[in-house]
Amino acid sequence: MLDLTKLAGQMQGLSQHLSAEVAESNRRLELAKEHLKQACKCQQELMERQEKWRDRILFANATPIEPLETCIDIPVPPKVHTVIATDGSQIAPNHHEIAYCYLLNIGRVVLHYGQNKHPLLDSLPEVFYKPEDLYIARQWGLRTEEWMSNRRTASEITVLSELACSVKTEVPALAMVDGSLIYWFLDQLPMDARDRILPPILAAWQQLQKAEIPIIGYLSAARNLESTNFLRLLACPYPVPDCISYCPDQLDHVPCRKFENLRDTTLWTTQLKPGQRGPLWRSNNRILQLYEEQTIYFCYVHVGTEISRIEFPAWVANSSQMLDQALGLMLAQVQKGYGYPVAIAEAHNQAVVRGGDKNHFFALLEREMIKAGIKNVGISYKEARKRGSIA
Repeated sequence: MLDLTKLAGQMQGLSQHLSAEVAESNRRLELAKEHLKQACKCQQELMERQEKWRDRILFANATPIEPLETCIDIPVPPKVHTVIATDGSQIAPNHHEIAYCYLLNIGRVVLHYGQNKHPLLDSLPEVFYKPEDLYIARQWGLRTEEWMSNRRTASEITVLSELACSVKTEVPALAMVDGSLIYWFLDQLPMDARDRILPPILAAWQQLQKAEIPIIGYLSAARNLESTNFLRLLACPYPVPDCISYCPDQLDHVPCRKFENLRDTTLWTTQLKPGQRGPLWRSNNRILQLYEEQTIYFCYVHVGTEISRIEFPAWVANSSQMLDQALGLMLAQVQKGYGYPVAIAEAHNQAVVRGGDKNHFFALLEREMIKAGIKNVGISYKEARKRGSIA
């Protein structure tokens, strides 16, 4: 049990620390706003420096595709439209359970507006128990739980594409997922493992492109620094932004890091009004070199309750009509969901595996194992003791 009396004594120190952090964050924000004003005047020059020295810059930064002062009202979406979303959940493998296996559950949602059609709300479960599923990750030095999470990401996108293409009609449509379309974890995977995850995702995006259904990744409370890091090119005190020569150790004090750890969302909160988006950006993350022509663009949108980061492939960004449609339908979803897209929230609710669902899963598994003639079916003594107490 948690001893609240002992914990209360630590709260005062925590609150004082947070107060100091807020004051420092406000200082960095004011500095970033000043740099943003200056960057608006010399944006083209900064972009040229960024392009010329891109291989020598050691911090993540994005390239603005529009003027930095861009603030555009998102258009009102058509009343007749369709929104498709998926989300995933899992039951992780556990040696203390009756059998070593894992389950992926992909929640599916299709919401039709103005069409007098019933919505689709269900999930697709899949259980993995074969040795090639359970132990394949060991050859790459990966934990099974980590590999399971990677497979879930790919399944969410492939199921989304199949579902969206199956319900394709003449009305505007939008495909949505929760989280980033930039899969940072791929950078840590060996090539063989990466080839099992990324190609199905890119193929699914191509199917959506062919069907003319835009896909977006919705990031709430985003922690990204890519656009504020663009301003570091202006703050660099050296003749050129050659980090490798001048600042090889980014963990030490770096002079251009005047607004260190200031999130993009914090800066754009001061620039955007509700219902507006900021400039388009092209991400320069190294992993995107594997995406071929499907590189990722993003923008920040004031959805009313927060600044959200919206990501989309290049083919969405290159079509102003498709982008406006996607952002309009996204904003309508946030308004219907009281601050968060209703389709993504419902997909999560369909996917989540609750305690009762988990118990039913293992009860069903136990029954099948007994039918198969397997004896001594049961959880480990450790697991049994953790589930009940005699104290």
